[in-house]
Amino acid sequence: MIFIVDELYEDSGSSNFIKNNKITEVYLKWNKMYLLSRKENYKESDVTLLQESINEWAKLFIELFKEHSKSKLQFPKLHSWVFHICSSICEFGAINGYTTETYESLYKDYIRRKAIITESSSKEIPKTPIALKYSKKLYEFCIQNAEIYIQIRINDPDLEKEMKLGFEKFLECLDVYLEIYYKNLSEHEKIDMIFHIYGGVMLKFGSIMCATNKFHKKPIFSNIAVEMNADEIFEYTSDNGVCFAQVLLITEIIMNYEEPIHLALVQWYNFTSSVNPYLYECPLLEKTNIFNLIEIEAINDIIHIIPRFIDNNEFLVNKFLF
Repeated sequence: MIFIVDELYEDSGSSNFIKNNKITEVYLKWNKMYLLSRKENYKESDVTLLQESINEWAKLFIELFKEHSKSKLQFPKLHSWVFHICSSICEFGAINGYTTETYESLYKDYIRRKAIITESSSKEIPKTPIALKYSKKLYEFCIQNAEIYIQIRINDPDLEKEMKLGFEKFLECLDVYLEIYYKNLSEHEKIDMIFHIYGGVMLKFGSIMCATNKFHKKPIFSNIAVEMNADEIFEYTSDNGVCFAQVLLITEIIMNYEEPIHLALVQWYNFTSSVNPYLYECPLLEKTNIFNLIEIEAINDIIHIIPRFIDNNEFLVNKFLF
């Protein structure tokens, strides 16, 4: 929700007007409080921290909305949350054990999980590692006709701009990638190469990474987190050693006398500022003009990146996924 109200409207000088930055602040406090309330086990210090977080949120919430409520926010649930929830945790344990969310949790734990286990046990264990389990193959071409084929794809009016950009940068990124592994790059055209372009691949933790014009009838190009090598961390501005990128193409390269190479062509994000790299405690990013082919196994996971309303090239990494 915080990303929806971020810079949603301009401030006004009228009385009782709630400024936009106050709306985002109250949602930020809510997110932090809610994450603390979702813990499954509590120490005494955790309960104290939760109560402090509740007090901070409630104070600002009441300050902003009291004058707009006919009852002056005299809500039983608000009163219970502020004054009784922490004492209830001390007496009865984690909140999810005795709230309406119990039914949802029971469904997830006992019904849905059982169905997943049953379905999984009926299937053979795939020989291919789960990180390399591809979805539908979209395109196939070889190194000999790569330039012509790529130009055809770039001129295809049905392709989304992300995929066109991926094809546009493909050969350039391929040369850079092969240079890392082959000393004599000038001979790479003599190597027989076949390129498979896929719409998606399942990563090692089960997330599905996509780069396709049609995923449930909508284009989707996943944003990813990539953990940098220890010797590279100081070369980049990162979020605790993690960098962010958008996937433009997913490819498998088949070469003679070599094992297949599984790569993603990505466009990197960078922090908009080294002085103020975070907004609402989330990384504030911009897209760069840096593109690379990276190994799929180096990708940590799919992440949720949200564009801001006020700028075409400002993005926030959603750190508040519940």
